[in-house]
Amino acid sequence: QVQSRCPDLPRPPAAPVELSLYYESLCPACREFLVRKLFPTWLLLPGEMLNITLVPYGNAQERNVSGKLDFKCQHGPDECLGNMMEACLMHEAKNFSTYFPVIACLESGHAVTKNLEAVCPPPHPSCPTVGITPVLPECPRVPCARQCLQIHAPEVDSGRISACMQGDTGVALMHHNAQVTEALDPPHQYVPWITINGKHTDELQAQAEAALLRLVCHLYQ
Repeated sequence: QVQSRCPDLPRPPAAPVELSLYYESLCPACREFLVRKLFPTWLLLPGEMLNITLVPYGNAQERNVSGKLDFKCQHGPDECLGNMMEACLMHEAKNFSTYFPVIACLESGHAVTKNLEAVCPPPHPSCPTVGITPVLPECPRVPCARQCLQIHAPEVDSGRISACMQGDTGVALMHHNAQVTEALDPPHQYVPWITINGKHTDELQAQAEAALLRLVCHLYQ
């Protein structure tokens, strides 16, 4: 399938395309790009073609309150919680192929911050589903918090993620994401903010949002 979509793959393999996504956990456009564009493209391509860096922070603001770092997020406290949850997940899981499916699962659900371990109600017997998506059009899609960690990375200890979020590590991770985001050149003006091989232009952003797979195939040479 990759050969059909990327007919001119170089031999020997080239250096991977480096994509960084600066985003917010509750930003609708960020979630749309991550779930519907970035994750499917990553699934389709061999690992050596695309390196992805995820930076959950976006338009948040870092403040020093009585000697302690505090964060204010564009979509409220739940977004700060979601940003830190995903940063801690990355820190604890370490391997991109382990944590990216979990993050895609979190971001595709109804309530991002409740999707890590929450349990779904059983589907209505007259409404068969694939995952949480109803098969029959007359059946409504009921918002459901999924056990994203158990489904996609059961080997990752949820207790360590919680400890990270409640302790100094989570704050340090968010501080790092703040510094990385604020160091962008040119400075980010919106989210999602995409850099390709360390560069951001309006044209690259538009191409990534419109046809990411085609863009990566074109740049991988």
